[in-house]
Amino acid sequence: MTKQEIFEQIEEHLQNDQKPSEFLNTLLQNEVFMMEPFRPLYLLSKTEQSPKYHPEGNAWVHTLMVVDEAAKVKGKSSDPYCFMWASFLHDIGKPETTAIRHGRITSYGHDEAGQKTAREFLTVFMADRKKIDLICALVHYHMHILYVTKDLPFAKVDQMLKESELEDVALLGWCDRMGRTNADEEEENRTIAQFLKKVRSKFKKS
Repeated sequence: MTKQEIFEQIEEHLQNDQKPSEFLNTLLQNEVFMMEPFRPLYLLSKTEQSPKYHPEGNAWVHTLMVVDEAAKVKGKSSDPYCFMWASFLHDIGKPETTAIRHGRITSYGHDEAGQKTAREFLTVFMADRKKIDLICALVHYHMHILYVTKDLPFAKVDQMLKESELEDVALLGWCDRMGRTNADEEEENRTIAQFLKKVRSKFKKS
């Protein structure tokens, strides 16, 4: 199977399956998927996460859970095609940023790194720059749920609103938070509501 054929199969299953994870998980046995430009995605299966925040396991397991959550709600997004690709690529920056710091597994900056890696990956296969920009923006801003609700200095709200749809960021953030073992749906709904409220408040003042 060629790289282009693998990309097209991923594309088909992301867009059409109720549980894309069932196909995506078979890719780990494909030697081509272990090579560039797929390698950062393959390496998610080798990237451990903090058991406190991700008891489900490594970053690949988490990604597949997020993709399945995204498949349930993609109709609520402004662009389901881009939304599904963003759900699959949202943590593509984790392999290069994950490290043990002070005895904890962290992946600081994986959102920033991920947008760059996602763009490099998508550019190999896609010619539509607007779609690439939208997908990469969602990858870039998926951590803003945390940054905004916790008043962290990493939030770039004005830039986020220019480059992406607020509701899409919130929807992807919800899928990201629900794509974990024992996720509390009521708590995550409250978090997303808080994120939207704070961003809309800031937007009105700006």
